[in-house]
Amino acid sequence: MTFIVGLTGGIGCGKSSTSKLFSEFGIDIIDTDVIARRLTQPGGQAIGSIRDSFGNAFLTADGALDREKMRNLVFSDSLARLQLEKILHPLILQETIAQIEQSSSPYIILAVPLLLETNDYDLIVQRILVIDCEEQIQISRTMTRSQLSEQQVKAIIAQQIPRKDRLQKADDVILNDRDIAFLKAQVIQLHGQYLMLSKAGSKTSN
Repeated sequence: MTFIVGLTGGIGCGKSSTSKLFSEFGIDIIDTDVIARRLTQPGGQAIGSIRDSFGNAFLTADGALDREKMRNLVFSDSLARLQLEKILHPLILQETIAQIEQSSSPYIILAVPLLLETNDYDLIVQRILVIDCEEQIQISRTMTRSQLSEQQVKAIIAQQIPRKDRLQKADDVILNDRDIAFLKAQVIQLHGQYLMLSKAGSKTSN
């Protein structure tokens, strides 16, 4: 079994930037957000079930998930959020496992925003890497990137596991509150560590 690092962090903490740096070392990245977008694009595997559960009102004219409309619904209606998760999570997990089986890198970075909020990946991930920064940085980055209001970003943060709990569950932490050079230095250090752990794991499994 390939050594798998579960990468997570609050919104705006820099999960994508960190994943990209690991990929520059030839490490395969499996990003459940990317998988979810593929499942909910026109003709995506999840679209039929979303239409059956929520109606055409939550699809765009070309048949994709209307992400903004759905976001507004699931943040105001917990039953709707659970229904959407019931549709998406098994499909995302299925595709994740398929990608793991196709991977050939020494270890895998599995980026899952809700890694610690769900137990779907408990049997897959051997180590948890949390990308961390202050909440105010999260808010400003997300507002800039996603054109969301401060209130909307705070609502997303409120749905996620508290920062303190996330850090307690981490095996490794990358602090992403400075420039890209500071981020890259931490990635380089962990890359070396993960290579050693993956080699040790492959020896014990042989």
